Amino acid sequence: MNLNDEYRYRIELHAHTKPASPCSEIPPAELIERYKKQGYDAVVITNHFFPGMPGYGDRERCLEGYFSDFEAACEAGRRNGIRVLLGMEIRFSENVNDYLVYGIDRAFVEASYDALEQGLAYYYSTFKNERNVILQAHPFRSGMELADPACIDGVETFNMHPGHNSRVAVAARYAREHDFIVSAGTDFHHPGHEGMAALRAKELPRDSFDVARILKSRDYIFEVGGNLVLPYGQ
Repeated sequence: MNLNDEYRYRIELHAHTKPASPCSEIPPAELIERYKKQGYDAVVITNHFFPGMPGYGDRERCLEGYFSDFEAACEAGRRNGIRVLLGMEIRFSENVNDYLVYGIDRAFVEASYDALEQGLAYYYSTFKNERNVILQAHPFRSGMELADPACIDGVETFNMHPGHNSRVAVAARYAREHDFIVSAGTDFHHPGHEGMAALRAKELPRDSFDVARILKSRDYIFEVGGNLVLPYGQ
């Protein structure tokens, strides 16, 4: 079996654009162009969604700005032949934990705005459904608190942001102990760091719901720094 051929599609699961994510240095069109050069087939835009994001407090203005970046990325994706998919990295007012959410649409994100002050337990009990996946991002990075396992579907094991120590081996062991769904992503913010990780899939997801379905199937592998990784020990 040739894994490169079987899992041929390369998908970035964790990427940020500016100005929606103030910590990113990369506008949407540039991000897509960079990933095109890296040979990716799809990118999930997971901009930060949290109290304090640009425009927070003015619901309409905040959401308009958030989706402006995503729409610009979609337009660039159409020009460059890369599929652009919606995700988000949500944070609640209770702490500085981050959660990656896949299997969503614009209406879901808009509804999530009203839950940012409520916390993870409320969010999971209210917003979790059979079509989405909610993962704790970089759970062992300094400053994070481990989420209640009953309130997440899994964890991001391979967070490859070069500016943070996400203790990926500890995260991978923790995920195995809990039989969690796992993900890998570049956590892309800065020029030159693109394409550090990819989910390798047998099919190209059509939308965010397909991303969640693939994650739940556990039928995928990772690529980290150009090396293939078997996340479930196949």
